[in-house]
Amino acid sequence: MSLQAADLSTPEIEALLRWYVDSGVDIALDESPHDRFSEGIAEAETRRLKAEEASNAPPAPAGKPPLPGRSASLTPIRPMPATLAPDEAAQAARALASGAGTLEALRAAMEAFDGCALKRTASQMVFADGNPQARVMLMGEAPGADDDREGRPFSGAAGRLLGAMLESIGLSRADVYLTHVAPWRPPGNRKPTAPETAICLPFAQRHIELVAPDMLVCLGDTAVQALLGQRDGILRARGKAYEYAYGARMIPAFAMLNPDYLLRQPLHKRLAWEDLRGLKKALDALAPR
Repeated sequence: MSLQAADLSTPEIEALLRWYVDSGVDIALDESPHDRFSEGIAEAETRRLKAEEASNAPPAPAGKPPLPGRSASLTPIRPMPATLAPDEAAQAARALASGAGTLEALRAAMEAFDGCALKRTASQMVFADGNPQARVMLMGEAPGADDDREGRPFSGAAGRLLGAMLESIGLSRADVYLTHVAPWRPPGNRKPTAPETAICLPFAQRHIELVAPDMLVCLGDTAVQALLGQRDGILRARGKAYEYAYGARMIPAFAMLNPDYLLRQPLHKRLAWEDLRGLKKALDALAPR
């Protein structure tokens, strides 16, 4: 016996929808298959015929453009603006980021930027949380479903775990600054692709420059590879000493496991504890500001 919507209460339906979104189901499909390619051709032909009727012009042969030199009275169908190539989008992001002199200006530049496809599928941009004057800056990979809903990095279960991790070494969210390399949630909570990361990287680098932390913590593969130039995955990269350069400064950097990963692999929390002890030791060794 199949379950019908009428069998569920409103709270149960809302909980089910939230479960689908958290599982990466972002698109509702019909029960029967559709030939989207053929449907797209039919829709384009329908729009063309409507445009011809509106212009009171005789129909032109399907699929043939007007002859050269003849004035066409048809209303043209304007194509969608072409998406920037990844290199062009990264260059545009770099120009916007370099022109931002404050965190507020950087947020505005990122909100106005349309060169990353992730922006079109995310609910909102997730900028940052915590203390902008903090000495420790944590950079994750990309927002998850909870971050996307709340507009705050490291929300939900991952945020609670991160809070417990910070408390274990005497810190809180108010003592650190939190953000992500990519500010928009990838569909299905997947990792950002290499082109998506390259497009967002200028914003992340400028974010670090404006906060000017004394220590950088990279959480997860994407952050470690993009910011520290490592090719290894996080399990090989963690536990080593790194440095991050910005402006004329060189600061200590750490590669650590992402809280989302630890929720899926709880046995690796022992590795996170080892990394936290190293972070605490380095933090205690910092000279007072």
